[in-house]
Amino acid sequence: METKDCVVVVGAGLMGTGIAHAFASSGHPVTLVDTPSQALARARQTIEKILADGVRLGKSTQDDASAALERLHSASALDAAPGQAALVIETATEKMDIKQAIVREAESLFGEETVIATNTSALSITEIASVARLPARVIGMHFFNPVHKMKLVEIVRGLETSAPTVHKAQQWSQGIGKTSIEVNEAPGFTTSRISALLGNEAMYMLAEGVASAEDIDTSLRMAFNHPMGPLELGDMTGWDTRLSVLQYLHQTLGEKFRPCPLIVKLVKSGRHGRKTGRGVYEYDDKGARIPNSGVRPF
Repeated sequence: METKDCVVVVGAGLMGTGIAHAFASSGHPVTLVDTPSQALARARQTIEKILADGVRLGKSTQDDASAALERLHSASALDAAPGQAALVIETATEKMDIKQAIVREAESLFGEETVIATNTSALSITEIASVARLPARVIGMHFFNPVHKMKLVEIVRGLETSAPTVHKAQQWSQGIGKTSIEVNEAPGFTTSRISALLGNEAMYMLAEGVASAEDIDTSLRMAFNHPMGPLELGDMTGWDTRLSVLQYLHQTLGEKFRPCPLIVKLVKSGRHGRKTGRGVYEYDDKGARIPNSGVRPF
């Protein structure tokens, strides 16, 4: 594979792991960057399991899975990644200063043809790109969890993002089997804005005792054919992440996005969701939900 096809993913969390898998399994050399070695080891184990499940289900061959793992590399710092990478995607926590620092470093390390993408679910692409010398090559590529199952990528154009950058991002998305939509930057884009509002209202309903967590989720699955209820989805996304998004939307779009106090309470108690083993629901050591474990109204 030529170096022009190389992808660098910054952040070995849930989203970074999924994005790295998507590109490696589609034929691209991928370098996954993160400081904690444990995060990189955990990411590789997760990707190995996704690939093994694909083989077991007949969706791919063992040779394909082995080849994907051979294309997957790791690095403890961005300056250790291939300097000729064509695409850099940051998946860091939803903090503006952290994302800007990664963009600033990436621009100093990679050539002018490299696309620098952020996987932010709500923050301003324009503001993230404002630290770049060439903001035209900075773009939002918002993937969804779990990446290997979700088919959509939001391509988010900042104020300075160029048309060629948008086109490249669309090609990258298509190349890994995703459908992309183009979004002109607005707080929350399309999906985060709707999802945050839905999850927030579900939390208000739970706090008010309208129904149990299980029944609220069941109602959305069965009445509207959603694959997952809003409280289940919040547990998967992480309530700390959801709270950050709501706080940003509340600040930029107004009162209807004020975070439900129960979300704040969950986050303060460390019940962030699946990643901590406890959110609205509780989970066992393998990540499976424990039945009848939904929090009760406070």
